[in-house]
Amino acid sequence: MIQNPILPGFHPDPSICRVGKDFYIVTSSFSYFPGVPIFHSRDLKNWEQLGYVLDRPEQLPCSYEMLSGGIFAPTIRYHDGTWYMITTNMSMGCVNFIVTADAPEGPWSAMHVIEGADGIDPSLFFNDDGRAYYTGTTRAGDEHGSYQAIWCSEIDLHEMKLVGERKILWRGALVDAGSPEGPHLYKKDGWYYLMIAEGGTEHFHAVTISRSKEVMGPYTGYEGNPILTHRHLGADYPICNVGHADLVELEDGSWYMVMLASRLMGGYHKILGRETFLTPVRWENGWPVVNPGVGKVEFTCPSPESLPEQPEAIGVLPISTDTDFTEGMLGMEWNEIGTPGKEFYRLTGRNLQMKLLKNEVVPWELDGLEADVFLRIPKFGRGGGKAGFLGRRQQHPDFDAEVKLAFAPESGESTGITVIQNDANQLRAELCLDADGKPAVQCVRTVTVIRDEKQYFEETVLGAVPVSELGAGGDADCVPLCLRVEGRQTCYTFLASTDGETYHPVVSADGSFLGSETCGGFIGAYIGIFAACDSEDREKWVDFLHFSYKGC
Repeated sequence: MIQNPILPGFHPDPSICRVGKDFYIVTSSFSYFPGVPIFHSRDLKNWEQLGYVLDRPEQLPCSYEMLSGGIFAPTIRYHDGTWYMITTNMSMGCVNFIVTADAPEGPWSAMHVIEGADGIDPSLFFNDDGRAYYTGTTRAGDEHGSYQAIWCSEIDLHEMKLVGERKILWRGALVDAGSPEGPHLYKKDGWYYLMIAEGGTEHFHAVTISRSKEVMGPYTGYEGNPILTHRHLGADYPICNVGHADLVELEDGSWYMVMLASRLMGGYHKILGRETFLTPVRWENGWPVVNPGVGKVEFTCPSPESLPEQPEAIGVLPISTDTDFTEGMLGMEWNEIGTPGKEFYRLTGRNLQMKLLKNEVVPWELDGLEADVFLRIPKFGRGGGKAGFLGRRQQHPDFDAEVKLAFAPESGESTGITVIQNDANQLRAELCLDADGKPAVQCVRTVTVIRDEKQYFEETVLGAVPVSELGAGGDADCVPLCLRVEGRQTCYTFLASTDGETYHPVVSADGSFLGSETCGGFIGAYIGIFAACDSEDREKWVDFLHFSYKGC
């Protein structure tokens, strides 16, 4: 059996393709860099990360201020010796582009921007005659008003431009369907199938499908739509908001589907964000049946009988992290926020050093702006700013994470460990100076509140412990300090130690507000380390000596 999710933690909008015996998946990465992680498997159960499609700054212009900007919904396809990844960069003003490669591990090309391609969630389809087609979303209108729909055009992939007729294919299964998006075209048994997501990416998310005898339509929706949704299962079903799917055919003619979904934690809270799940598909009377006999996504999935399980269980990412930062480079699990610009961290061979930057982990530039994410995005995303942050996904409902650092804070300086969700929403334990000018560890909660359709950030100090009360060495100017966070569902407990043996609790905090249903946006929680100051960047560095993360 295959365990779901196959890509745990924040891995939304999966797209899959098969070449021979090999399967490849890419997922959305939004404003985290490097962008668009790419994974490989031969059995659909065990996945290894090959790297990132967008691993150079010029491929991913985006800003640190908005975590839910950047890359939306990549699609990966292979044709005639070339790999294609097509996606949207919202931080560039909703720009759709393609990168290509000779091998899935890269290197991938510079961006090929597709002029005239509006909307989001682009996909590519290669017809039997070798002609290629672009699908995406658009806004259209008729006598009844404006609506969102799926459109299609032939695309010349040598010139990287749209050619010929542009046509709306489908508006979704429901009348006035909410957010028809995520389109993918397939051809099977003489029919062209257009599969999309609709209903929005939260609780009412769904997968629907239509078909046509001609690639440009007209398309007729399936009477059995939606072919997949969990919106009818109630708020206590442990896997929710399934949707944004992609299909893959195996060598033996069987089919599987990948899709995004979220695991619930401590009630209706989706702190891990949208993850990648897998389920079988069977075709009946010309239409796909998802997980036959069950009709929903489960935590286990039948393994394909035709695929031998890989002898070594590779796993997705390093599920655990345990590093002294002496390897000379960061592991693939690590990301920063926004396009790299100024140097803010360095690996010395003995540890990791992070520079104090004026931009805190909280993007105060967004304070007081529009609550609607799509109204905020055009005001940011041009790069230039940077936050001193490095982090990895939270992949388990229960986990332990710890950082060991050495730093002597001065006024306006802070460093530590944080659990961060969309934009400002976070819990963090930070080393700073207290009101008496003494080093202390304080736990801070930052939340987003909406008033009059504007977004504001509010911070609360939940608890604090003077470093002098932590035991051995606590009175020294710069003593190694261990900060630990223990996550248990929606409860996050922060502890501190100066000797790595005796830990003093700082506070236990309710982290239920860290779910996407509360924070908004499109990402999942990260566990990260940071260094910040309240004025101009300082030529001062924090020493990070060790970091660990493991699920419980």
